[in-house]
Amino acid sequence: MQNLGRGSKATPIGVFDSGVGGLSVWREIVRQLPAEDTLYFADQAHIPYGQRSLDEVRRLTEDVTRFLLGQDAKLIVVACNTASGAALHALREKFPEVPFVGMEPAVKPAVEHTRTGIIGVIATAATFQGDLFARLVQRFGNGFDIHTQACPGLVEAVEAGALDTPETESLLRRYLTPLLDAGIDQLVLGCTHYPFLSPLIQRIVGPEVRLIDPAPAVARQVERVLTQRDLLAPPEQIGQHRFYTSGDPAQFAAMAHMLTGAKHMTRKASLLP
Repeated sequence: MQNLGRGSKATPIGVFDSGVGGLSVWREIVRQLPAEDTLYFADQAHIPYGQRSLDEVRRLTEDVTRFLLGQDAKLIVVACNTASGAALHALREKFPEVPFVGMEPAVKPAVEHTRTGIIGVIATAATFQGDLFARLVQRFGNGFDIHTQACPGLVEAVEAGALDTPETESLLRRYLTPLLDAGIDQLVLGCTHYPFLSPLIQRIVGPEVRLIDPAPAVARQVERVLTQRDLLAPPEQIGQHRFYTSGDPAQFAAMAHMLTGAKHMTRKASLLP
């Protein structure tokens, strides 16, 4: 029987997403915690999660979690806003001994930094439909004008490496124009794929609008949880990194290198026996 949820200082951090988006979180974890080993799983056989039912997303995230625990992950980062909103609570109930760190749209820091009181949030439709986002707005957004915009097609653009093409720019202008017309001064990137579009987004919204990427805060939370559980790797260690995908390993490896500079081999992994 697997010894689930009983990692040690020497075991890796597990990170997963439906695709390459979670690499925006992974790279920040590696930057802030260079001694830590990591495992990254991209469930590209089932991308995008945002078009799947809540029950299906929960089942898929349970399967990914079991895979990562089978590789001795000591903590699991759900580096996907859709999966966090749909399944994080269920995962914590299903695996009570496992520390999880999830994603949530960064409404709180947007509220803290806004000058105009007008905030934009871009995410997948599934993220906006979840209870997590509604609770965030209720908790932190009272008295602020929060404008949301679902952005179909952007995840697929990032997965294809189309980070600065006329087609992607056209999509972004269509989604961002209503937010700019509303007068936002903060733009929350509510999907882990979107930080890879930051240069193009910033060019469109201009220097007066601040982009908020939650990845640095997520990495800090990972460090806090590992510290609390006495699971931080020895500082002299040099982190080693493994990548898995349920899709095409060569394609994922090429995208990981393009997006983050990572040159590690990617292995094929199936979630189901």
